[in-house]
Amino acid sequence: MTKKLGDVMSGLSRKRREKIEHRGKELLNEYMTLAELRKAQQLTQKELAEKLQVNQENISRLEKRSDMMLSTLRHHVEAMGGELSITVQFPDHTPIRISGLADISSEK
Repeated sequence: MTKKLGDVMSGLSRKRREKIEHRGKELLNEYMTLAELRKAQQLTQKELAEKLQVNQENISRLEKRSDMMLSTLRHHVEAMGGELSITVQFPDHTPIRISGLADISSEK
């Protein structure tokens, strides 16, 4: 028999529901698209394009891509005021931050 999420949630205590809802919001905040990151920084595509000295159309295309160079992603994140870091997670191990990738494009 299939149960609806609302029915399951309504059967829980208020404290438990609040805990689940809080964790759900945390998980949503951990995973954002580039467009969501830009919006969270209160930037329009045009404003970000000006910072990167590219056309707004380039920002639109980049936000739709699922595959890009790390240097492109790093420039994009830095233009928003952030810093790119890459973390590897294995079962039964604390997260490992990969070093040595930050300045690959500047070594040329």
